[in-house]
Order: sequence, then structure tokens, then C-alpha cells
Amino acid sequence: MNNKFKGRIGLFIVGGIAMFFAVTGIVMWLWNLLLPEIIGVKVITFWQAMGILVLSKILFGGFGGKGGKHWGRKNCDRFSDEKMSGMSDEEKERLKEMWKKRCEHGGFFRKNQY
Repeated sequence: MNNKFKGRIGLFIVGGIAMFFAVTGIVMWLWNLLLPEIIGVKVITFWQAMGILVLSKILFGGFGGKGGKHWGRKNCDRFSDEKMSGMSDEEKERLKEMWKKRCEHGGFFRKNQY
């Protein structure tokens, strides 16, 4: 591995850490700017903002990126034969139709609209 490649890896790591700290600062600033006046919560510190950011990542799986299971458009088109091997042709068609409707109308979890 040459020094140029090592430098890029180092820059990527430092940039990622710097981005995380910048986003934490933005969370703290927005919280302290908006929420105390809107709903009467206390002002938070930088470290509390970082905790909120990490907690939101754990609870909601945000921040984008690849990997993980997301219910985005790409999953609406996935039908593997393995998952549907025990179903009759009629059941497969009903399942495909249900997925098609749910994916067209804004997501899988909006069951009550159909």
C-alpha cells in the first residue's frame, strides 16, 4: 500500500469524524434554537446532542448509507422464488398485487388505506 492511498484513507476517517461532530453541532444548535421556545424543553449540551444523534440512529436506523433493511422502492420489486416456493399460483399473484399497490401508494406499512 503506497503513502498516497494511506493518506486518502486517513483523510476519509478524519473527514468522517469531523462530519459527525459537525452534524452533532447542528443538532445541538437546532434543538437549542427551536425546541425550548416551542415545547419548553431545556437547552442541551454538545454531548447531549451527540447522545440524541446516536440514540436516533439506534432507534430509527437513519443516516442513509448502504446495507441494512430499508423499505424503500428497491425492496418493492423483490420477489424471490425461495420466499414464495410454498405458495400456490393464486397466492403468489395476490401477494404481488398487494406489494404493487403498497409500493405505488407510498409504502408497505400504510395498510389501512387500501
